[in-house]
Amino acid sequence: MTNLKPGDKAPDFTAKDQDGNSISLKDFQGKKLVLFFYPKASTPGCTAEACNLSDNYSRFQKAGYEILGASADSEKRQSNFKNKYKFPYPLLADEDKSVIEAYGVWGPKKFMGKEYEGIHRTTFVIDEKGIIEDVISKVKTKEHTDQILK
Repeated sequence: MTNLKPGDKAPDFTAKDQDGNSISLKDFQGKKLVLFFYPKASTPGCTAEACNLSDNYSRFQKAGYEILGASADSEKRQSNFKNKYKFPYPLLADEDKSVIEAYGVWGPKKFMGKEYEGIHRTTFVIDEKGIIEDVISKVKTKEHTDQILK
């Protein structure tokens, strides 16, 4: 789906998180970042994925990674999702889909025979200089940490 690949410069972005704070890619300069896009807050697959990353947060911290989640949900929905599961990382409320489209994860999907437009569950691993190290498009929601920290 996305045209981005390892070695590409990660597209810059600025978006609001669940509390209305502005977050930009440049905020993570000098740090490694796991940027994961998910279709919808509080749905079973997205909850499994976000909880897997949260449960392993100390492993990411030890490896020098920050984590940032993103979907097209509202700030309120993201806030409820983060608070319910006590995620230690921010969630972008990308309602205008500017970040989603910059990373090329919006497009046609199929579910139970119906076609619709939506977010393709995709994770980008970005290095300290803003270069994409890995693109994971076949996300295993319950084992996602192991896909990233190989």
